[in-house]
Amino acid sequence: MFDVEDFEEFVRARTAAFARTAYLLTGDRQHAEELVQTALLAVAERWGRLDDPERYVRRVLYTRAVSWWRVLRRRRREVLTAAPPDPPAASVDDPELRIVLAQALDRLTPKQRAVLVLRFYEDRTEAETADLLGVRTGTVKSQTRDALRRLRAIAPELADEHQEVLR
Repeated sequence: MFDVEDFEEFVRARTAAFARTAYLLTGDRQHAEELVQTALLAVAERWGRLDDPERYVRRVLYTRAVSWWRVLRRRRREVLTAAPPDPPAASVDDPELRIVLAQALDRLTPKQRAVLVLRFYEDRTEAETADLLGVRTGTVKSQTRDALRRLRAIAPELADEHQEVLR
């Protein structure tokens, strides 16, 4: 049975967290909002039957984000004409560092990006990440290793700033 009050409370309490995760997955604010709405609609349709609605929403976020990346891969991409300047030594709140990180994340595969978001942004364990993505723990380990190696290669300035993560 659909309990409207419970669902509305869930939406109010968790939407901001879902939106942050969706933005990290997509790199686009409007698409992130659309992704969250899609995930919340999916959970609303199954509300009375779900044991863990948060887990279900997150699973929808990740799977739909990967589907969107596949569609984008088929489209013609815009090409930047000039690279951004080298970022100075900066904090995580530095906009230039965020730009470099966003561009580096855009160059990862969808699975690599999802693994990094789950492992380092959401601070999930390897087992939790594997469960959410529907893969084995070994896959999470190898995707994390490969993604960090690729980030070090395409954005060495990130390794200089955040050695504890990228080493």
